[in-house]
Amino acid sequence: MRSRLASLVLRASGWTAVGQVPRTGVLVGAPHTSNWDFVMMLLVMWRGGVTPRVLIKKELFRGPLGWLLHRLGGLPLDRKNPGSVVRELVREARGGEPFLLIIAAEGTRQKGEYWKSGFWRLARMAKLPIALAFIDGPTRTAGFGPTISATADVVADMDKVREFYRDKHGIHPELRTEPRLPEEDRAAARESG
Repeated sequence: MRSRLASLVLRASGWTAVGQVPRTGVLVGAPHTSNWDFVMMLLVMWRGGVTPRVLIKKELFRGPLGWLLHRLGGLPLDRKNPGSVVRELVREARGGEPFLLIIAAEGTRQKGEYWKSGFWRLARMAKLPIALAFIDGPTRTAGFGPTISATADVVADMDKVREFYRDKHGIHPELRTEPRLPEEDRAAARESG
């Protein structure tokens, strides 16, 4: 039922879903430029028969919206203190059941300087693949690209991610953040390499 409804809504709105919905992994949802990204990704996932878990800033869970977000797979995240949620997610991911978590790598809908590296760190800690999902407003497509393994070389991994997202623009292209890491992550990679 949910799959048919999602397909109908996507078709009626003129959007096309592409690629296969992964069943397990850390799913990078990008570019994250609109509140509609969450709705669009849910529709694409439901179309494929999957209900994902989604990290969402805890401030949005106040009032009736919190109930709805929980029902849609939302997990509140305290961005100033994410440690306990991340530890619980790693524990759950290592439990052996299919586990799919969506993370917006930019961490915000606003144009930023760089991506957060939490998706890569979580994938490494949980030994899960990184699945690349996208929304592209100019072509009205949303869906899934390749799945990669998080290696010890974050810079090389991000080169693959950057190449995939090179031509993906989001719903509001002017708010797109380039997929690059903060300087401290790049410096740590140079020191360990």
